[in-house]
Amino acid sequence: MKITKRQKTWADLDTAKTYSFAEAIDALRPFASKKFDETLEIAIRLSIDVTKADQNIRGMLSLPNGTGKKVRVAVFTNDKADEAKKAGADIVGGEDLIEKVASGQIDFDRVIATPDMMPKMSKVARVLGPKGLMPNPKLGTVTNDVAAAVANAKAGQIEYRAEKNGIIHAGIGKMSFPTEKLVENANALVDQLKKVKPASTKGQYILGIAVATTQGPGLHIDAK
Repeated sequence: MKITKRQKTWADLDTAKTYSFAEAIDALRPFASKKFDETLEIAIRLSIDVTKADQNIRGMLSLPNGTGKKVRVAVFTNDKADEAKKAGADIVGGEDLIEKVASGQIDFDRVIATPDMMPKMSKVARVLGPKGLMPNPKLGTVTNDVAAAVANAKAGQIEYRAEKNGIIHAGIGKMSFPTEKLVENANALVDQLKKVKPASTKGQYILGIAVATTQGPGLHIDAK
């Protein structure tokens, strides 16, 4: 694989060192793209077995400083359409929206549905499910309070979900954010994961943490 000019500059970065969040973010700044506002990505490896139901960690978290990302929200509802639109939903519909999604029209990042729509949503479960977009009552995306759900999504709420190897990936803000705000967001996610630590997990829970920009190098964080 050909090494780009940008990647060659990474040689000046000590990737073997263990950093604090603030140190890592400041170290990454000179290597962030000047062409667009990159996202700070975080990866947290947990000592969990996701094949066990009680260790399959998944949830929603409102970051204290948001993500800086514009989120397009689709609401599947009949009776709450006006409420959803007033709250700022980008796409609102009932059976008509289900038909559009079934045909492959997906122009949104988050899906919210009222409970009465869920039996009908089975038609698009195979379309939305693999993309992680299927509404879920445990995540607060199946609710009659669509205004609050839309507001949370627009304000920078993220979903965290353990992947096969027990790794949580998430975007926690833009590199244009002040370092302290990115640190607050990172700590908020770490604190949340500690709160939902499965009782059956023994020994060290957080095995490793790394941060990287969208197209940049990754740095290891002191997990302690």
